[in-house]
Amino acid sequence: MNVKFLLLTMSVLLLAMGTMASAQTLPPAVADALTKAKVPQENVAIVVKEVGAKDALLTLNAANAMNPASVIKLVTTYAGLELLGPTYSWKTDVFSTGNMFGSTLRGDLIIKGTGDPKLTSERFAAMIRQLRDRGLDDIQGDLILDRSFFENVAYNNAAFDGEALRAYNVGPDALLLNFKTVRFFFAPSLDNKTVSIAPDVKPAQLEISNRVKLVDGPCGELRERILLDVKEINPTRVKVSFTGNFSRSCGERVWNISLLDHARFVGGVFAGLWQASGGKWEGAVKLAPTPANARLIASTESPPLADVVRDINKFSNNVMARQLFLTLSAEAWVGNIKEPGNASRSVQIIKEWLAKKNIAAPELVLENGSGLSRNERISAASLALMLDAAFRSSVMPEFISSMSLLGLDGTLRRRNKGETLAGQAHVKTGTLNDARAIAGYVLDQNGKRWIVIMIANHANAAQTQAAQDALLAWVYSRPA
Repeated sequence: MNVKFLLLTMSVLLLAMGTMASAQTLPPAVADALTKAKVPQENVAIVVKEVGAKDALLTLNAANAMNPASVIKLVTTYAGLELLGPTYSWKTDVFSTGNMFGSTLRGDLIIKGTGDPKLTSERFAAMIRQLRDRGLDDIQGDLILDRSFFENVAYNNAAFDGEALRAYNVGPDALLLNFKTVRFFFAPSLDNKTVSIAPDVKPAQLEISNRVKLVDGPCGELRERILLDVKEINPTRVKVSFTGNFSRSCGERVWNISLLDHARFVGGVFAGLWQASGGKWEGAVKLAPTPANARLIASTESPPLADVVRDINKFSNNVMARQLFLTLSAEAWVGNIKEPGNASRSVQIIKEWLAKKNIAAPELVLENGSGLSRNERISAASLALMLDAAFRSSVMPEFISSMSLLGLDGTLRRRNKGETLAGQAHVKTGTLNDARAIAGYVLDQNGKRWIVIMIANHANAAQTQAAQDALLAWVYSRPA
């Protein structure tokens, strides 16, 4: 082991172990909550440290490698803000080849993606309107999709938990459109006799069968009352069937469903929107890089990264986090070129970035940067060092404001609502079946700001919310 790495590793150990002699035992309310949850303290890691302080106030198993679930998004988003900059944005460009004859393009239309995490159907439709407004009516060629910004890697949507249709399982793609998801809106029809099912975007391949009955009574869970069946009839036809009961008392409900692969989804949405706008096109969808002689004819740009990280952290968006994670390597120079983004290079870039901050994090394991992983690991000590560094960073305002404000918004909008603690903590949550975590900053009643981290890895981890709340309350109520 070289001297530099030894010194970096010691920075973690000093926080994790060097303060243990002075660190208090767990506050009684926290210990009692863990006991009631039947989660042993050895399955929990905690760090409480005032921002900028050398020593921690409280540590428990701080050096242990833990699965932080979605809390790992803090690493991805902080790295993104510093390495790409808070004003960074993603562009999606449209090119053409061939020539225009009046309103007819005798050539191909190319859509080139650069990993935009927030290319919504609305922005995609606006880009199509650009083409129509500029006089393009008929495309006598193919639709070419350039997805080369990210490395082409096979992805199995069902690999994590077998739920291939769930929106959170969508894999990353350089040309991600609408999160590769159709949002179905359920509501009583205007005459209050039937159920209306309307998609926010309709790929040309999509056929909807509505066999849902409108009934009276309590609403209940949508997925428990309605049966979903998705059948791929052939490569150009997908049938989505809904059967069951929908109560009038439900009002409007939403069901997000991931359909088709990325290429067919983009091609299908384009075909549907192009036809709806009055345009003509009968070509094929093909995958290829943008030709050197292609002409730029339209474009759309994402919101700045500072806005995107708010969506990632406040709402724990796995798909957007994975897009940012791969963008880190796609935008990194390798010699005098840029190579397609891939996970292994993004891991290397993040580890090198942390090392420059004297954060060794030898236990850090990154798989996709989103926390939707059985393998990702980090210690509470490494997280604390990173959060301390983030508070001294020029991107501190953007980073902190991206976390949920306790009791007010994001994944924590219902927690501690109406209590004194509400609004006094910016926190990221993490949730898996056997992992629960929080990490962020608490402003205590005396105006001091604290880094607070708690990670539980146990079969009963879901029962540790009371312990989390007790820890946050204990930090907030610190005496002067």
